[in-house]
Amino acid sequence: MNKLYWESSYEIVLTLKQAYPDTDLDTLGLEQLYHYIVTLPNFADDPALVNEGILNEILREWYEEVNP
Repeated sequence: MNKLYWESSYEIVLTLKQAYPDTDLDTLGLEQLYHYIVTLPNFADDPALVNEGILNEILREWYEEVNP
């Protein structure tokens, strides 16, 4: 299992999609998304390095991945 870092947003999305398949992305807040990411077993980055832009990008990619 590859380690996940903030810059590997697509890999984070694929892992989130598998870990939380029934998540309603229309109601998912950035705080909950942050919690989902930093608690992934293979997340290896510094949680303090994130910002709202990174979280929004991950959320957008996740939404596009499940709604092609």
